[in-house]
Amino acid sequence: MKQLIQRAILVGVNQNHQADFDYSMEELGNLAEACAVEVAGMVTQNLQKVTSSHYIGTGKIQEVIAALEAHEANIVIFNDELSPSQIRNLEADLQCKVIDRTILILDIFAQRAKTKEAQLQVEVAQLQYMLPRLIGLRESLGRQGGGVGTKNKGVGETKLELDRRRIEEKINILNKELEALVAHRQTQRKQRKKNAVPVVSLVGYTNAGKSTIMNALVEKFNPTAAKQVFEKDMLFATLETSIRSIPLPDNKSFLLTDTVGFVSKLPHHLVNAFRSTLEEVAEADLLIHVVDNSNPNHEQHIDITNNTLKDIGVQGITTIYAYNKSDRIELAIPSVQGDCIYLAAKPRIGIDELVGVIRKHIFTDYVECEMMIPYDKGNLVSYFNEHANIRDTSYENDGTKLVLECRATDYERYQEYIIR
Repeated sequence: MKQLIQRAILVGVNQNHQADFDYSMEELGNLAEACAVEVAGMVTQNLQKVTSSHYIGTGKIQEVIAALEAHEANIVIFNDELSPSQIRNLEADLQCKVIDRTILILDIFAQRAKTKEAQLQVEVAQLQYMLPRLIGLRESLGRQGGGVGTKNKGVGETKLELDRRRIEEKINILNKELEALVAHRQTQRKQRKKNAVPVVSLVGYTNAGKSTIMNALVEKFNPTAAKQVFEKDMLFATLETSIRSIPLPDNKSFLLTDTVGFVSKLPHHLVNAFRSTLEEVAEADLLIHVVDNSNPNHEQHIDITNNTLKDIGVQGITTIYAYNKSDRIELAIPSVQGDCIYLAAKPRIGIDELVGVIRKHIFTDYVECEMMIPYDKGNLVSYFNEHANIRDTSYENDGTKLVLECRATDYERYQEYIIR
């Protein structure tokens, strides 16, 4: 983004007295700041429904113009996705750059995307957003000294058709590249299923602390610095799906995946583009819904996350709630109440308790038994030492006697050696 100082006026319409309207405006300000845009002022309006031509009522346009002048602002950011004609009309009247919540979120995603897949997904979403808005964007880009040129209209329209075709071709090319990456990930997922390693997925609102929880678990059970995932106190720090193996001391292990955080009014272009990444969640055996317990709006965050998961078809997966950042409020932690755990990942309070709750849900198919393994089957003893929880080993006349806890599949497979 250019180092030009961007000062914005935020504009929102509260339709039919939405309960979360104030919060969505506050969040719009946070999104703007995440894009290095300074928020200079705010204009809101209560309406039954948005005005089809300008989103806000024509009287409010004058108020926005006055706010632009008073705060020397140069951009207006709207709290909802604007139609192409609304962008065109607003820019003509306000004589400045107009953007909406969707393009703001797309912009943040574009800045944060690090992997090839995330970059392709963001680009597809941006192009799909641009396609119906070419005329409005063209006028916005061509704005010289505030005036919009209308000469050579015919030529412009031909150019527009060309642009549209180019964008559609580009979307097709990018989607083909994405398909190849998705196929690769599906192969990896099949392999993981074959290995019967349980998958636990972290989900939640953006900036709830998913990556911090992941790093806390990695640090405790798999402490190699290279395994740490990026964490920062900002919106959408994580766009890539990170997968880490968490080996527990009793030879049980699970895979932990960290996904992109959600936000209210997450653009449908983005949900579609990131669908393949979000599908990782659908394959999980257990979800850990991470909640920022110190945020006064955390109940709304829970609803938004659950609704987004429903939108992408993630339903019926056992979920435990990790109320993170509980050290910031008056609460005795760690505390476990059924499938809810109150913890603080940053200072590493409650990590053992979290693992205890995870264990309860994902290692239900383990069987305790005793086996007598003949001495000529020493490779089996090695296998169980690696893949089971050995309670006791003794050497008898007939072979090695193991008292162990193993997976039900291994119990079935090695029936002939079971003595109890």
